[in-house]
Amino acid sequence: MLEVAHGMNGRTTNGHLTKFVTYPDNLNLYDIYYFIFAPTLCYELNFPRSSRIRKRFLFRRFLESLILALAQQWIVPIMENSLKPFQVPNILIWLLAFYWFFHSTLNTFAELLRFADREFYRDWWNADTVQYFWQNWNIPVHRWCLRHLYKPLVASGMSKANACVMVFLLSAFFHEVPFAFVIDNIFRNRYNNLGNMAVWISLIIGQPLAILMYYHDYYIINYGTPRTG
Repeated sequence: MLEVAHGMNGRTTNGHLTKFVTYPDNLNLYDIYYFIFAPTLCYELNFPRSSRIRKRFLFRRFLESLILALAQQWIVPIMENSLKPFQVPNILIWLLAFYWFFHSTLNTFAELLRFADREFYRDWWNADTVQYFWQNWNIPVHRWCLRHLYKPLVASGMSKANACVMVFLLSAFFHEVPFAFVIDNIFRNRYNNLGNMAVWISLIIGQPLAILMYYHDYYIINYGTPRTG
């Protein structure tokens, strides 16, 4: 990316010069804490930086977070009163949580730290394959897997296909959705619209179902038999 290249050259995205850091000058507490709070998982000596903090941009992100918090307060009572209408509120919570974290929260941290690389996600909602979805819904994790898992495996002599399999298995283990791989095999390179439909069906059914099972067990353990109406 052009922004990343500028950052590596010690420049902000608008061309302003910044202090160019070289090893071992980066071995300090400031650099450690910056990396901890920056919305990235891949360390660089010189991150892409913006020239200033935009107060209006921060205010919009704060307002979004407030609205999303109020929205989930309206949905939670529905979940507490009945198990039957969970599917729609649950997928709404999932989408709201995605927007809150990947757009509002990560952009807030990035703006406060003047971190210029804001590509936290791409158009995963247009995915017609499961592979495209996993590569674009969480860009920080995807880049980490690419840099610290996939490329080292390929460099060690493993084939690209086997490296992809290893990365996928690790990702599937932590995400608990190996079912997505089955859907990808069924619809790959055949029907793009059906592939996109399969992605959304897995989101609407798979994600809520997993959360429902956790919530059902929690409700039974803490409150006894759930109410039915």
